[in-house]
Amino acid sequence: MEITIKGDKEFDDIPSLKSKALRINLNENIYGTFAEIGAGQETCRHFFRAGGASGTIAKAMSAYDKDFSDAIYGIEDDRRYVTEARLRKMLSHEMNLMEKRITRDKHPNKIFFTYANTVATIDFAKKFKGHGWVGIKYQVDADGDYNEIILHVRFKETDARLQQETLGALGTNLIYGAFYKYNEPKKLLRYLYDHLDKDQLEIDTINFSGPVFKDVDNRLMSLQLVKNGMTDAVMFSPDGNNVLPAKVLYKKNILALRGSFRPVTKVNMAMYEKSYEMFIKENKVDVDKTEVVFEITLSNLRAEGEIDEQDFMDRADLLCSLGQSVMISNFQEYYKVVEYFSSYTKARMGLAMGVNNLVDIFDEKYYRHLSGGILEAFGKLFFKDLKVYLYPMLDPETGELINSKNLKVYPRMKELYKFFKYNGKVIDIEAYDTEIMSVFSREILQKIENGELGWEDMLPEGTADLIKDYRLFGYTRKPLKPLVIKKRTSKK
Repeated sequence: MEITIKGDKEFDDIPSLKSKALRINLNENIYGTFAEIGAGQETCRHFFRAGGASGTIAKAMSAYDKDFSDAIYGIEDDRRYVTEARLRKMLSHEMNLMEKRITRDKHPNKIFFTYANTVATIDFAKKFKGHGWVGIKYQVDADGDYNEIILHVRFKETDARLQQETLGALGTNLIYGAFYKYNEPKKLLRYLYDHLDKDQLEIDTINFSGPVFKDVDNRLMSLQLVKNGMTDAVMFSPDGNNVLPAKVLYKKNILALRGSFRPVTKVNMAMYEKSYEMFIKENKVDVDKTEVVFEITLSNLRAEGEIDEQDFMDRADLLCSLGQSVMISNFQEYYKVVEYFSSYTKARMGLAMGVNNLVDIFDEKYYRHLSGGILEAFGKLFFKDLKVYLYPMLDPETGELINSKNLKVYPRMKELYKFFKYNGKVIDIEAYDTEIMSVFSREILQKIENGELGWEDMLPEGTADLIKDYRLFGYTRKPLKPLVIKKRTSKK
């Protein structure tokens, strides 16, 4: 019996990496291969050192040479090695070999797994910190189908050896969680950081698939990454699936729109359409290399209390249904959004926003935590030749049209605003519709909650039907029925 002493408090007893590896090694049925490219066999090392690995590890390999790797897994169309496609090929190839070489009649109770990673650690000049794809394909029952967990990581440490050790810990946590925590995916995510710190690595994309994860919404798992501080932002493609931000943003011209989009309105779409028309006419903007991003930030919601995850994802679902890429972020200030985009591209960027948002940008209170105050923030915001496309608004009291020429910022910021306006950093969207300027998301939402009529005409075509059909936001007229969200399927 365990001894307890008066005053003891309950806490999470996190198993050591050795204990995790040993528990798997001692299970006579768990059996699999390790294939690690680019950063050594750091994960496999934990299982060898734990003891009892002879009954668990069928094979450990590192096809480090590119030509040899190509001979095993084939050549990628883009000639790259640290990609999701490469990782999936590794998992499939190694599992096929397992099935061929180990017969079920001789080993009827074996549950197979293949762990793989393809990683580039920090370069010699320490300019590129490194990243990689990590995944596991596995069974939980000898007669069951395979499940997969695939994630992308970005290293933050500045030493290759430390990054390799971090990768080894992450891999061990992933394998252990896949077998022993698969029934609680949200906890599994948190356990990936056991014995690791968020300053060591970032997980910015994760996808679960297979029978044990049939009820898992990968977009909600991505939201957990942002909520848990594992990454600053995640992205969904127009088909509603998780997508690696680097894949969408790399070397692209970016036009971003921030909002609550609860729900998305005609004003939001008009702002997007008109700003896009102006953006693609700018010098150095290639329409074929331009990405539009609708960004929703978690920071404002946290101030309102607990985040309603499904409500949040429903907004993303609406935007994706309109053919848009969606980013969910932890960024409160606009300059952080621009900094994030700048880590992927040096091409021209634009922000489309309303008058109230621009006025808030010139409010000093949002920058008191910066040593350089608002000047530091504006240096980060505008130094990349960024432009703001401003959608006008009607003054609710006077009915006057307010744009960049007559908006009022805080008195101390007036000259600073004039500087950016004079230098062409703030541009008015001239094509606008005054009839929709009185449309606000919060008022539409209130109408939906109250069961009022007439809100449908304030939304983009088809959006109202989507809200009604799939009960987005959970607001409907009585009688109430169970909330049903249409599930999307991957377009592979």
